[in-house]
Amino acid sequence: MEKKAIIEMNNIVKRYFIGKPNELEVLHGVNLKVYEGEFVAVVGPSGSGKSTLMNVIGALDLPTIGQYKLDGFDMFNAEEDDLSAIRNKKIGFVFQTYNLIARMSAVRNVELPMLYAGMGKRERNERAKELLTMMGMEERMHHNPDELSGGQKQRVAIARAMANDPAIILADEPTGALDSATGRLIMDIFHKLNCEQGKTIVLITHSPELAEETQRIMTLHDGMIVSEREGTGRVAAG
Repeated sequence: MEKKAIIEMNNIVKRYFIGKPNELEVLHGVNLKVYEGEFVAVVGPSGSGKSTLMNVIGALDLPTIGQYKLDGFDMFNAEEDDLSAIRNKKIGFVFQTYNLIARMSAVRNVELPMLYAGMGKRERNERAKELLTMMGMEERMHHNPDELSGGQKQRVAIARAMANDPAIILADEPTGALDSATGRLIMDIFHKLNCEQGKTIVLITHSPELAEETQRIMTLHDGMIVSEREGTGRVAAG
């Protein structure tokens, strides 16, 4: 049975400052397909358009021109309310900077997307604790972000990304601020989520080594996907 494309982009162009003298085109006609259950990487140097592409995939930003379907839904012509609902239910975001709310404990941070989705207090609290336990954070779930290490913050961020059981996880340089041992731990969590829970994962990275661990690698250069090849899908020895 043929796998279903969950992310389908055709000729995606993204421009800023449209019609002004400093108009800037960042994405120049990107074509991208990601299938359900895939773990793929988008690699490229700084300034290649990786974060802009992730923002468009994640409906944080709309393309200027092009067609974009997420799980069959037309994202280009969607209303803002529909985009918000899709962001909250279908997509989990993991950023290099964690984006945790400083005055909230780890468990409250993980509860937030469920609160926005209208889940009851007891249910969201139980699920947040379950997710943090899955991330090995059961001893630290009542600590605020400033009491956690970088790796612990990222594990909280992954638990939060998983809160509404999204189909897709978008990870933008998730190991960029971490030492190599902690980065390895975070990548192992992504592999586990992909293999055991069937999550579709799009990893944005500048690291060829991390990209190699995924099933498919797309190289973005100057706002265009210039090549695509298979990764090993395996962690390198040593």
